[in-house]
Amino acid sequence: MRSKLIAALVATLTATTMITPAAGAAQQVPAKYLTQTVDWKPCFNPVPPGFPPGAEKLECGTFTTPMNWNSPNGKDITIAVSRLKTAANPKQTILTNPGGPGGAGRTTPLIFLDRKKLTDNAEIIGIDPRGTGASSNVTCGGVDFLGAVDPRDRDPRNLDLLNDTMELQAKFCQLKSGELGPFISTDQTVKDLDLLRQLLKRDKVSWIGYSGGTWMGAYYATYFPKQVDKFVLDSNTEFTNDWQTIFGAFGPAFERRFRTDFLPWVAKYDNVFHLGTTAEQVRQVYETTRARLAAEPLQLPDGTVVTATLLDFILIQAQYSKARFQQGAADLAFIANPGQFTATASFPDALIGTRFGILCNDTPFRGGREYLNRFSEQTGRKSPLMGYYMIAGPCAFWNRPNIQLKQPTGIGVPPVLMVQSVRDPATPLEGARKAHNRFAGSRMLTVNDEGDHGIYGFGNACVNNVVESFIVDGVTPPRDSQCPGVPLPAPGSAAKNPIVEANHLAELAGW
Repeated sequence: MRSKLIAALVATLTATTMITPAAGAAQQVPAKYLTQTVDWKPCFNPVPPGFPPGAEKLECGTFTTPMNWNSPNGKDITIAVSRLKTAANPKQTILTNPGGPGGAGRTTPLIFLDRKKLTDNAEIIGIDPRGTGASSNVTCGGVDFLGAVDPRDRDPRNLDLLNDTMELQAKFCQLKSGELGPFISTDQTVKDLDLLRQLLKRDKVSWIGYSGGTWMGAYYATYFPKQVDKFVLDSNTEFTNDWQTIFGAFGPAFERRFRTDFLPWVAKYDNVFHLGTTAEQVRQVYETTRARLAAEPLQLPDGTVVTATLLDFILIQAQYSKARFQQGAADLAFIANPGQFTATASFPDALIGTRFGILCNDTPFRGGREYLNRFSEQTGRKSPLMGYYMIAGPCAFWNRPNIQLKQPTGIGVPPVLMVQSVRDPATPLEGARKAHNRFAGSRMLTVNDEGDHGIYGFGNACVNNVVESFIVDGVTPPRDSQCPGVPLPAPGSAAKNPIVEANHLAELAGW
């Protein structure tokens, strides 16, 4: 039902232990990990309904890795992986990641089934990183602070409550994740990936990572530069900075996408959605509906309670891809005038647990309650759709382990290809450009008049050609380049997005 899918959208957004990596040291892998094999077996029997032709070729397996790479003779954890191998003797191995951070990735290889040039030359590996999916999990005990308190309400008592929920989120995540929690970090994860490379018997691996997967790819390249073949970073975090800065940029970027692309598109199809014939009229429907929900939430027949914050997250989720515009507009129309339309999806708590583990363990958070209140107020006034929400706020209350990540500089790393749309809401162009400028040898492919988060793999022939020329043919662009974006579709038209499709397949599989 639409109401169940609406209710689940919130979950998608998103004693001190000493863990100090040896700077510049080669990874020391105990023999017991190197002698294991991945026992590949079909992932599906039978293939779930709705999967694309060729999905029966996806194989799944697991391997074990140290819980703590800096003390590798302790406890083990399990990492779940998948493999799409259509060529008898693939020339290369491509590791993939759909982002998050915390996104499970075993369905990701299936989004490339139609990319014949890619699959004819490479085996494609999907990975559920430590903490999430079918790998050893962490959890926040089912607690998710987002949406519990309306951050637009600036009453000091409400702000205290908002900060209390973020502090409670931190406590739940750290307590419920137990001994594994402190080891959910990029430092540990990239070492899992390099063990996988060795188990696959490759001297080098390639990479296709989206969103948070650009952070992971950049760090793998930083830790293991000699193992890098062709790395594609699509929809880039500012991976040369910290997570606080990255998530702090969400407000203006989502507002830009909302006002430039989404609202005018909805107004253009007023005959379908009946929300207004101008972007401002549609925005006013949102604001009016939100104010009504803030005063009196809407209870749907199945018991789902639609609040003002839930409406925000429905529209925030829609900004990620043009493939989600129709659903977002239909949801807004349904909530503004209940009883017309139907809808969306849910993600495991492990995703949230892993996300906060990465965000709060990887890099320090500066400031406390006063900072959060001030930043939320300043950003929210300028960018009200997303700006009031402090997604990384629980990190202000996190008992952070002593992790010192190596700094990504690109020095000594083969050239990587960065793909970036100009109005990406979650990994904005401004941050991607900073990362590009600070990561030596990188090439940026800018996609103009485009706002999707996740580009390669569907719909944009120019981008697909550049990426596959690089990753398959080995042709590194001599300089930065540009591609045109894909026009927004009419309602009812097919539109696909790699991150959306990977998530959709995971839901169909029950993963």
